[in-house]
Amino acid sequence: MSTLGNYFRKLKPEKTSNIKVVVLCVFTATTFWLLNALNKDNYTTSVNQPLELNYNQEEFMAVGDVPREVRIQINGNGWDLLKRHFKISVTPLEVFVEDPSQKPFILASDIERQMAEHLTSSNLVDIVQDTLFFSIDRIVSKKIQIVPDTTSTTLAENHAYASEITLEPETVTVTGPISIIEQLDGKLYLDIADDNISENYSKLLPLKLDKEKQKFLSLDEETSQVSFEVIAFIENTVNLDIQKVYFPGNVTIDSTITEIQARFLVQEDKMEEMQNLELTAILNYNNRNREDSTISASLNKSPAYIKEVSFEPENFKLIYE
Repeated sequence: MSTLGNYFRKLKPEKTSNIKVVVLCVFTATTFWLLNALNKDNYTTSVNQPLELNYNQEEFMAVGDVPREVRIQINGNGWDLLKRHFKISVTPLEVFVEDPSQKPFILASDIERQMAEHLTSSNLVDIVQDTLFFSIDRIVSKKIQIVPDTTSTTLAENHAYASEITLEPETVTVTGPISIIEQLDGKLYLDIADDNISENYSKLLPLKLDKEKQKFLSLDEETSQVSFEVIAFIENTVNLDIQKVYFPGNVTIDSTITEIQARFLVQEDKMEEMQNLELTAILNYNNRNREDSTISASLNKSPAYIKEVSFEPENFKLIYE
């Protein structure tokens, strides 16, 4: 640009004046030609015509793409076509759809007459798209089950559930497009995200939909009361007598071993009951490991309030005479 400016500065004043005149003449001629051309009729071009689908929005909701314009071919005055190309003062064609969930498309032939009447200053030559598709569903209400989600819940160490998880309410009514509701598969998961829970639990938790579904669905309840009981287990270590079962006469274990150490967790409120059990360690020959000729122990009694049982030693080598 600076080079061009230097060039003009080097020219003599009379030459510079002549160039300005030539430029002005070209601009004027071009303007007159353009204005004259735009005043002529019988031009044909393709433009995008804005479109507005009208339907009962209390009964239906869009769940996907809805056409906002349609490609058409028109014939008319140059000025009108220019305005339509730049969408100046162009009003959308309003098309009423009675039941968009049953017929998810519009044929070009269905709106051809309406389109021609809408184009008051131009003539419709053709609707380029023969079919306009859309995704609009009927709005329904459905009662679904609230399901506790404990995947992120953590009980305190050596604690366990002592009851089923109860919810109040147990169901919620969801309203929205039927196809989105069906994605829930009849369940709304309630996240119980607390951790290190060591006592009975009762809390009012919010009912939530994922962000994508929140755009379409609504719930008639905002919260649900979640309750469950928790019990503590106490670590316990005892030495138990060994009792051999179904051993053949020619099979034994190291004769110097007469006891085995057992470790397990006992439900806190069942400690006294556990102490009244006559526990022994059972070595059942029928449960031996045939590949390495070893055998492991088990408790002679396994009440529900005892769990995570382990022994030391873990197994014994069988001795065949």
